Amino acid sequence: MRRPNVVQRLRSLLLLAPLLAFMICFFVAPLVTMMTSAVSDPVATNALPRTARALARWDRTALPAAAQQAAFVADIRALTNDEQFGDLVRRLNSTQSGFRSLLGKTRRALGASDGDVDLAAIDPRWSENSYWATISDAVASSWTDKNMLAAVDLERNAAGDVVAMPEGASANRLILIRTFVTSATVTIACIAIGLPFAMVAASVQGWRRQLLLGAVLLPLWTSLLVRTAAWYIVLQDNGLINATLKSLGIISGPLPLMFNRLGVVIAMTHVLLPFMVLPIFSVLIAIPRNLMPAAASLGAPPLRAFLHVLLPLSMRGVVSGSLLVFMAALGYYITPALIGGANDQMISSVIAYYATAAANWSMAGALGLVLLAMTILLYAVYIRLASDEGQPA
Repeated sequence: MRRPNVVQRLRSLLLLAPLLAFMICFFVAPLVTMMTSAVSDPVATNALPRTARALARWDRTALPAAAQQAAFVADIRALTNDEQFGDLVRRLNSTQSGFRSLLGKTRRALGASDGDVDLAAIDPRWSENSYWATISDAVASSWTDKNMLAAVDLERNAAGDVVAMPEGASANRLILIRTFVTSATVTIACIAIGLPFAMVAASVQGWRRQLLLGAVLLPLWTSLLVRTAAWYIVLQDNGLINATLKSLGIISGPLPLMFNRLGVVIAMTHVLLPFMVLPIFSVLIAIPRNLMPAAASLGAPPLRAFLHVLLPLSMRGVVSGSLLVFMAALGYYITPALIGGANDQMISSVIAYYATAAANWSMAGALGLVLLAMTILLYAVYIRLASDEGQPA
């Protein structure tokens, strides 16, 4: 009896193998890579292995000894890979400005000579403890919390305590707050539009329901970039909305609908509305149709019947749709980039900057990890609420 069960399980695993391979290659592996890059910093350790071993015994009260400085000289001379040297320069210069010119000058001088050299004679900055302390901190360990702290505008001071960054040094926290506020605004707008629409769609039958659902599903069949570009045309000063309002005599000049928060919310609400309507609709069609007439027969007016009967029963769909819309809105990039202004960009734009323009994958991974943590937290709250609702009173 056990052999057929084993064969059946093996067949089930073989059927699941393509899905498991896909999940590992395109979800688990990128996620682990992102998380690792956010908390690891092996650039200096890999580029300066002799220096790492030598400075491990440095007490920081005076300049490193001659042997410790000689280890650094040997590492710089052995560092023939220009790309690796550039990564080292960026890593150290991000902590203390001045390393870009200092290391470039030092490398040229060391390449033109052999044997022992006096680093202070090459550049007086090598007589300052601060530069050696920066190198020592960089090569001390491959693991760091620098990027995670910087993602929320925090850093460690000279004593190792976590403190806020100087004002103006970073705006990641402000952009994160803006991202959450914009996502919450879009979610509320989707509820205000999606709940009545889903109620109407659930109350009709036949071709009317199909037409309403088709109107919701149709945007999903169009590229996100095309939909955003369409709103770019509609919302501009000479677009459809302003032209219609002018022709009706409602306004004398164009309304500012582009390159501001309002335009971003309008475009994102249109794009994400199906993710609110469909969960609510799936819950509403399962509610018995005779509940509202029963409430009316007991003397409840329509608004009271809605608030005390229909709305509580549809809350599972509202919460599910809100979770989908909010989590999707957190990572939006194209719509704020095209429709919004400089003060409307969301955290995805900052991640894109670090990943492409600055080539700082560690900071991009740290910011992505913050978004991932917030998403997991929201999902955990939803699971808890859903489990509480399912328990008997």
